[in-house]
Amino acid sequence: MDDLNALADEHLAAARANAHGRSAHLLLRQEPLRQTVIALTGGSALDEHNAPPAASLQVLRGTVRLTAGSGDVDLTAGGLHAIPQERHGLLALEDAVVLLTAVND
Repeated sequence: MDDLNALADEHLAAARANAHGRSAHLLLRQEPLRQTVIALTGGSALDEHNAPPAASLQVLRGTVRLTAGSGDVDLTAGGLHAIPQERHGLLALEDAVVLLTAVND
């Protein structure tokens, strides 16, 4: 079993050391389910991309903004939000770590 707090610490440190301000770790892959820990430094972003068939984002640390045509949503530590079925992006408003859970077809 993985320790999410330890992974959050590890990947936030790696993101701070990375020129692009991000680090990720595929935590679980049991097709079609995937869970990924993603760390972003404040101001770093994941550019707009397509949504998987079903996904959610849980914020483990910090604050992020989930951007989408249907409207932006700010999420703080402890927040859980379904990812909309449209192109979307993610912006770290401060150093942040999220757990992305996705079902791929």
